[in-house]
Amino acid sequence: MSQKHIAIVGAGPVGVVAALAAVQQGFRVSLYEAESTVDDSPRAATTHSSTLEMVARVGLIDRFTAEGLTARYFQFWDQTTHSLVAQFDHEILKNDTPYPFVVQTEQHKLANMGIDKLRATPGASVHFQHRVTALEQTEDKVTLTLETPGGAQEVEADYVIGADGGRSTIRKALDIAFDGMTWPERFIVITVKDDFERLMGCCYRNYLAHPGAWTNLFKISGDDMQGRWRAVFPSEVDETDEQALSDEAVARRLSHVLPKADPYDVLHRNIYRVHQRVAAQFRKGRVFLAGDAAHVNNPIGGLGLNCGIHDAMELVDMLTSVERGEEDASVFDRYERRRRQMNIEFVQQQTINNKKRLEEKDPVARARALDEMRKIADDPARHRQFLLRSSLIDSVRQAKTIQ
Repeated sequence: MSQKHIAIVGAGPVGVVAALAAVQQGFRVSLYEAESTVDDSPRAATTHSSTLEMVARVGLIDRFTAEGLTARYFQFWDQTTHSLVAQFDHEILKNDTPYPFVVQTEQHKLANMGIDKLRATPGASVHFQHRVTALEQTEDKVTLTLETPGGAQEVEADYVIGADGGRSTIRKALDIAFDGMTWPERFIVITVKDDFERLMGCCYRNYLAHPGAWTNLFKISGDDMQGRWRAVFPSEVDETDEQALSDEAVARRLSHVLPKADPYDVLHRNIYRVHQRVAAQFRKGRVFLAGDAAHVNNPIGGLGLNCGIHDAMELVDMLTSVERGEEDASVFDRYERRRRQMNIEFVQQQTINNKKRLEEKDPVARARALDEMRKIADDPARHRQFLLRSSLIDSVRQAKTIQ
């Protein structure tokens, strides 16, 4: 394969994984990031079995698992009674994947370790403070105009991957609609030092159902590897950001999870809008969208980042097969057929259903939903099938059937 050039916009984990996969397949790769550093704000932290296989493919699995926490189990709780409803064990997938667990690792760690590897790899270059301001393409090339510390710069590439987030400059430059909806409530993220595993006997990943205030509760390693617990709550629709993040409201929400005599040791708090949107197209010509540039969703279940990494690997595998002459350019449309459908069918539907299950207000429907979770966990066949879907292993298998 002649050394074709791929320009990747966005140095988050999706862009970085795409860059690593591409340079390992013989492409020349340039990675461009508008900001001066990788965004290290608390965001996605759960990496599923199917995605761990891809992290292994790009040579990061050992460092990735070492800098994170391995979580074999996850649990559903009824927060109204502070009782465990069901526990799911990824070990049941031991014949389906070499990684029958998830890894709880902050997404900026994955991006940074990938950038370290790219900088040590011939054929790859990483450029921070390089902001795309314009895009043009012909049948055989794409030209990016970039604003850089040294002034305006034009870059030609054979292909461009837009992995530049939900407000994607690349998607907007292509004039691709980003249809969907925004949830009326915001999501509040609170990080504490307090050890919920010790305090309430939970595991590292927990979903707490409550008709008034559900919670996602999970442990991450922290940059210092000392461990942190992150709790995600819904805001009240009419609550201001200042009210939601006040000391009083933060203490009230944490006490709702588990009351205790002494104050919680709060390290971080944030609030953000949550969307469910999918781009109308995932490519135009030689420009492709991946990750949040192509789709966004609520974080319940930890599927968005995982799906984005799946986009990256699918895309690089397809470009590789075309450049090697194994397939022709007609398969470019297959990328959209596969990845758009998989996002709608697995990620959009599942994250919406996850949210509805946690926040169900009707007592009869709520009891029925929780009882169904117990029955699934108690039935080995249904237990395995539930995890095949939630870990996106089913998504990977099904995508391969779409031609």
